[in-house]
Amino acid sequence: MAQSPGTKLVLSHMHDWLIILLLAAIDGLLNMIEPFHRYVGKDMMQDLMFPFKEDTIPMWGVPILSIIIPILIFIAFYLVRRDIYDLHHATLGILFASLITGVITDCIKDAVGRPRPNFFQRCFPNKIPEFDKETGDVICNGIKAVIKEGYKSFPSGHTSWSFAGLGFLSWYLSGKIRVFDRRGHIGKFSIVLLPLLIAALIGVTRVDDYWHHWTDVFTGGFIGIVVSSSCYLLLFPFPTFSQGWAPHAFFYMLEEGGGESPQPDSQTPSLVRQEDFSAELDAMESGKRYI
Repeated sequence: MAQSPGTKLVLSHMHDWLIILLLAAIDGLLNMIEPFHRYVGKDMMQDLMFPFKEDTIPMWGVPILSIIIPILIFIAFYLVRRDIYDLHHATLGILFASLITGVITDCIKDAVGRPRPNFFQRCFPNKIPEFDKETGDVICNGIKAVIKEGYKSFPSGHTSWSFAGLGFLSWYLSGKIRVFDRRGHIGKFSIVLLPLLIAALIGVTRVDDYWHHWTDVFTGGFIGIVVSSSCYLLLFPFPTFSQGWAPHAFFYMLEEGGGESPQPDSQTPSLVRQEDFSAELDAMESGKRYI
């Protein structure tokens, strides 16, 4: 029985999907281990006595906003263009971006052990501080799991995950709606900026909720945007290129099928053997089925 193009594509990237599972397992382990407990003296408590509030956006909501919703957008483009290469690589890319970012973020969190702004109420829920007479370090009497999270301020995981997923989506939309087609449509540019604005607002809530210092949020956003950009450009051309609307794999497929694909690093479509693949490109761009 012949395999479908989608099945062949997934099987050809089986090692990538296995690495994704490995990254997910590593990130899970990083969340289980005890972070470094940084020294917190009495004179350091002034900046750590903010209210202990609930999250405006709970952690379970971040994957919905930064991974599930973007994947639904990828599926919507697939239903229009029927490009299984685009759907597969976009999904693979955003999962890589999110999980690599998660591993980097949690590694740093565990290693740094920076107290959160609401550390005092985590450590002393009865509001009676206690310090070691010899070292001057805190002696917490709160709930162990709450105290553990209190040492994981730097960097912000909400922010890094948000910029990883929504940053990837922003790159993706740039290529799909051809923001950089030199026609100056500010409306297209606004659409591309929207995911980044949402990611930034998620980061702002972390400061407003007193779960993070602003430097935690800034660093988390930087990690997320760098990783998402790297993962996108690993699989897709720059959106500024004339063929930036499709993944590299699509053009490789055309070459293997007998046509020489346009060069993605060119500002104008290649004319070399254009007759061999123009029909395929026209079908893709007009939304005709191609799987």
